[in-house]
Amino acid sequence: MNHTIYTLLIFFFLAGCRENSSVSGWELTNKQGDLGNGYYLNPILSGDYPDPTILRDGEDYYMTHSCFDYLPGLVVFHSTDLVNWQPISFGLQTYLGSVWAPDITRYEDRYYIYFTVSNPRSNFVVWSHSPYGPWSEPIDLGIGNIDPCHIVGQDGTRWLFMSNGIRQQLTADGLAVVPGSQEKVYDGWAYPQEWVDECFCLEGPKLKYIDGYYYYLNAQGGTAGPPTSHMVVAARSRSIDGPWENSPYNPIVRTWNNTDRWWSKGHGSLVDTPQGEWWIVYHAYENGFYNLGRQTLLEPVEWTEDGWFKIPEGVRPDEPIAKPVVSEKQPGRRDRLGEFRIGLDWKFYKHYDPNRCRVNADTLTMKGQGDSPGTSSPILFVAGNHAYEVQVEIEKDPGTVAGLLLYYNSDFYAGTGFDSHRRYRYRKGQAAGRGAHTEGDGNRLWLRLRNDRQVVTGAYSYDDHTWYNEEWGMELSGYNHNTLYDFQSLLPALFVHGQGEARFKNLRYTLL
Repeated sequence: MNHTIYTLLIFFFLAGCRENSSVSGWELTNKQGDLGNGYYLNPILSGDYPDPTILRDGEDYYMTHSCFDYLPGLVVFHSTDLVNWQPISFGLQTYLGSVWAPDITRYEDRYYIYFTVSNPRSNFVVWSHSPYGPWSEPIDLGIGNIDPCHIVGQDGTRWLFMSNGIRQQLTADGLAVVPGSQEKVYDGWAYPQEWVDECFCLEGPKLKYIDGYYYYLNAQGGTAGPPTSHMVVAARSRSIDGPWENSPYNPIVRTWNNTDRWWSKGHGSLVDTPQGEWWIVYHAYENGFYNLGRQTLLEPVEWTEDGWFKIPEGVRPDEPIAKPVVSEKQPGRRDRLGEFRIGLDWKFYKHYDPNRCRVNADTLTMKGQGDSPGTSSPILFVAGNHAYEVQVEIEKDPGTVAGLLLYYNSDFYAGTGFDSHRRYRYRKGQAAGRGAHTEGDGNRLWLRLRNDRQVVTGAYSYDDHTWYNEEWGMELSGYNHNTLYDFQSLLPALFVHGQGEARFKNLRYTLL
């Protein structure tokens, strides 16, 4: 088995690696994204990157995703080839509630991100003069429904298309809605009743004006539920006012069998290259690894003689595909050692205080918060791999508890931690003492978590040389949206709660 170890001075963001494994008959390579030979293998962003929305601006591409309960949120990624992506900014620092299905767009000299906040339900916008930020404070549009998409009509009017086939007119500056302009304009595509789905759930609209037609993409069938539920459908009209004609090639994207590698495929966005080729980005769960979250996939589309688009025959999202743009393979974000970029690579759960953390040389110092890991607002990153180990050295103040977790939400997490007297195991958000310290003053410990295809075990050390395995293990495949709801994923996390601070350093991430 191949082992790759990345040792960090501080912490880095990991995405784009795969381990050697075999799942349900698939021989998975240890590469994904750019393969370095003119081809790529999905996903282009591994791990929890749902509801992709994409914008081409000249030869540059920008993409963002739902951030749900993570802050800073609405991370903007940049690419020049649609395969290699780097985070460049974030659009949201204030917790408004769970953030769903954004839409990134450019209008004249401004960039906008429209997005939904779930509870209390409303839709917001942030804007900037550059995709690199800074982004404005969020502006509440005061309208319901979900999944806004910006589009401009033939007469220059600005619109938001929403879930359930509803649209609402925007003011000229795009920062408010025109009162009384809400109307239903589309009923969706009637798919066969015998298809196994979660719900009809007409949502995730994305519109493009192409060669005299407005093309109107929607997601249907439900976001999760059965693997065959989610799908991308298309309609078109000569006018922004409709009527909308459904595509004879619907569904454009769908999971057809429970044995497919990619499940619940939906929320598609069209994007073109400067050379006039067209592609679709969408999200999907990986079969057997729901708790990685919905990952971002990319496929080509071809245009038919009757002016529709579809996935070309023979293209499969689980096989290598020729890259959209000829380019060199770019170093992954994991290769930039010594960087600790909150908001780009690392994020907090629900509560973000930029004064809570500081970085000095090889140490991250984080203030304690709350009285448990669930109330501590841990700091997390997207791993995106099936099997790995995370290890960190922790030195803490008396009166604090610190540790290492796999975190789903404030009620469901698992991992290991310690106070000044004993170690703890966390399971289903509950702590259990696992033994008293036998060396040192109880305020310094090395901790390790191994996630081997959703089987999690722990270990500890007093010197980073001699390691002791904990006498517990857990299977965490049920920590996912289908069983726990909440649209979250299982992310490696560092936490500290109580009075005082903890100092984290020498984190190692090892692919198994």
